[in-house]
Amino acid sequence: MSLLPDPERRDRRFTVISVDDHLIEPPDMFDGRMPASLVDSAPRVVELEGGNQAWEYEGALYGNVGLNAVIGRPKDEWSMDPVRFDDMRKGCWDIHARVADMDIGGVWASLCFPSLLAGFAGVMFANSKDQDLGLACVRAWNDWHHEVWAGTYPDRIVPLQITWLNDPAIAAEEVRRNAARGFKAVSFPELPSNIGMPSMYTEHWDPLLRACEETDTVVCLHTGSASFTAARSPGAPLELSTTLFPVNGIVATADWLWARIPLRFPRLNVALSEGGIGWVPMLLDRLDYVMAHSGIGGAGVWDGDVTPSEAVKRNFWFCTIDDPSTLGARERIGVDHIMVETDYPHADSSWPDTQALLAERLAGLSDADVAAITHENAARLFRHPLPPSSWSAADD
Repeated sequence: MSLLPDPERRDRRFTVISVDDHLIEPPDMFDGRMPASLVDSAPRVVELEGGNQAWEYEGALYGNVGLNAVIGRPKDEWSMDPVRFDDMRKGCWDIHARVADMDIGGVWASLCFPSLLAGFAGVMFANSKDQDLGLACVRAWNDWHHEVWAGTYPDRIVPLQITWLNDPAIAAEEVRRNAARGFKAVSFPELPSNIGMPSMYTEHWDPLLRACEETDTVVCLHTGSASFTAARSPGAPLELSTTLFPVNGIVATADWLWARIPLRFPRLNVALSEGGIGWVPMLLDRLDYVMAHSGIGGAGVWDGDVTPSEAVKRNFWFCTIDDPSTLGARERIGVDHIMVETDYPHADSSWPDTQALLAERLAGLSDADVAAITHENAARLFRHPLPPSSWSAADD
């Protein structure tokens, strides 16, 4: 495999906060962060025959899927095959190189989800045979994120945690503990019932959601975090699943909405990731139509002081990587709830040309709308600092 030369740094026309990027867990993530009794059981990177590498955990192997780390590689080499760390662009797993790549692409700050080892929301650790080991891995992942990934450059990384999904009371404790040390968000499975966990229509998750509401911790629902896909036809290519990513967004939002999460936790903020925004006006229109024609389910179905569509616009936040046909409907969605993503280092990523793409897509919008979408909304939601003027204007 080959890596392309470093691209030239792009001109910075906009301040950009990307609310959906990913990190590849580095080989030393768990070093010094596990209880002494579990050190030998911690995940570790092993060498395989044929020159490949993989994470080994509880006797199973987990390779870093190639499409999860294609940034900086020729497109004709992209594949689903496992990839070695030294075949990845270093910004995938090294924080110093990541910030350098953010500078190249003109991205001020980034919120980074886990990758294959943890699953986008810590589901892999929740499925551990040894539950004590799984919980220790969750805490080690968060400690590393706090100390290294976000801790090295606190102005550049929005701290995001995973949590312990098998006990909402412990999960709530972790959210409070992490909020106290600066975490602003938690990654949670978009549709927990799809992975055999209690649905949002129960009170099972209330301790966790209450902790998030009380600490202003944003609940992030990333497409695919609960192994849900609308692609069901046998023999269909991967492209069918990726084409249908927006379906995850509309399904998850509708599910959380009709579970009355916004009514029971009115100050809770829920952010949808990697589903785009094209489906949001359709959902809002449909909700209004349903309430006008068939929304007669009686007390307990929807008895709030806001309508379902108003709850969506109040409690849910959305991000776009490239939705050129939908920005004209931004007022219907709510300009104050739209954010942007670059999806570094995945195949969907706009890096290093994020600035140019935004310039094209946001052409004709008011300065106020551009500022809201590119950075102000994200800074407000995640309580993250904006850059000094010297950074925003730097293009030398």
